[in-house]
Amino acid sequence: DNTPATIDSTFVVFDARGQATPIGVTPGFWDELNDRFGDFSGKLLVSSFHFEKDWPTWECHPHGDEWIGLLSGDFDLRMDLPDGHNGPRSVRLHKPGAFVIVPKGVWHTAKVRAPSSALFVTP
Repeated sequence: DNTPATIDSTFVVFDARGQATPIGVTPGFWDELNDRFGDFSGKLLVSSFHFEKDWPTWECHPHGDEWIGLLSGDFDLRMDLPDGHNGPRSVRLHKPGAFVIVPKGVWHTAKVRAPSSALFVTP
C-alpha cells in the first residue's frame, strides 16, 4: 500500500537508537504504549492532538523536555515553573509553526483561544 500514514491516526515512538515504531491510534492506544514500552525512559513519542476546549488537567513529563508545535489555531500554554526559573509562565501559540519547549518535570496545561491542532514530541 502506497498510502502514507497520517499523524492523526498513527503516532510514532522513537527508541534510544533512533528506531521508529508506528502505533495506530485506537481506543486502547495508551494501554498498548505502556505494555510495549514500559516507563518510556529513553524514548520519544511523536503525536498530534486537536483540541477545542481548555485541557481539563495539567500534565508533566519526568523523562525530558517536551516540544509542542502549533499546526493551526490559537492557545496559551501555561507552565507551573519553579521559583527562580527564568522562563515565561505562559506562551501564546497562534502562528502555525510556532513552538514552545516545556522543561523536564514542569507541569503544564493549555487555555484555548480557538480550536487548535498541535504536534508533540514527548519523552
